[in-house]
Amino acid sequence: MNRKKICVLVGVLMFCFGMVNITPEAQAAQADKKAILVVSFGTTFADTRAVTTDAVADKIKEVFPEYEVRQAFTSRIIIKKLMERDGLNFDTEKQALEKLKDEGYSEVVVQPLHIEAGDEYEKVSKVVEEYKESGVFDKIVLGRPILYFMGQEARPDDYAAAIDALKSQLPSINKDQAIAIMGHGGAHPSNAAYGTLQLKLQDAKMDNVFVFTVEGYPSFEQLVEKLKANSIKKVYMLPFLLVAGSHANNDMAGADKESFKSRLEAAGFQVEAYMHGLGENAGIQNIYVQHVRDAIDGAYDKSKRAKDRPVIPVIE
Repeated sequence: MNRKKICVLVGVLMFCFGMVNITPEAQAAQADKKAILVVSFGTTFADTRAVTTDAVADKIKEVFPEYEVRQAFTSRIIIKKLMERDGLNFDTEKQALEKLKDEGYSEVVVQPLHIEAGDEYEKVSKVVEEYKESGVFDKIVLGRPILYFMGQEARPDDYAAAIDALKSQLPSINKDQAIAIMGHGGAHPSNAAYGTLQLKLQDAKMDNVFVFTVEGYPSFEQLVEKLKANSIKKVYMLPFLLVAGSHANNDMAGADKESFKSRLEAAGFQVEAYMHGLGENAGIQNIYVQHVRDAIDGAYDKSKRAKDRPVIPVIE
């Protein structure tokens, strides 16, 4: 080897082991970059976004300061509209995860802000599974939505927790008054969450609190039947939605004669609408924080069989 090559080799070695001067602490920091990705459907209503999705993300950031906290939307239509109308750029869940990958994050917690495990939650779940299988992150885990576990097999009762949080924003009512809670609903089997929520409300002795949905079961027509059967005169309506966006402002409380509020008034009921999304509720924010913590701890990992359940026998 000639002198020139030796000098080049020595220079490379000096750069690698001396000149760069990467401390063990710096190396550990690079290998241990952690992030929490807060994923919601999204909304075009800036005022409610600030006090709901942003507020939840800020709460998570406050509780987990060692994590980088970012947001993403699952609705491509909303992302497109915000860009075209307001010049705002929001990432999809995939774009956000790609950025975290490119920036060298090793641990990612994905916390959806969905109410139940429906189509949008499944969309996020599938993406998380793809990244988990690819191995680009040392650890990537998915949190659960508001309504998930029902208190069985040593799991928490997410419905009871949601009801406790909801109580803080419900008005006091008389026997001839009722509270109508509007969920989204849909054709996905997770729509059953709203029927379960109604039963859980009954268990909590909240007899004049009724659940109905925009697109699923229980329906608005069933709500009207219950109100009439209970001789209700006044109805307080509120959205069981993360944000008080289009569904709350238009479907629930819009001035149009087809809105639920207008239809109830046409049926002879007095109606008062409560225009605040669940994301504004401090108790709901704390539920999301707990779900992040459970995901980090792997508290209810599906791959782990409960301790009190028998071992699955091997059959050859």
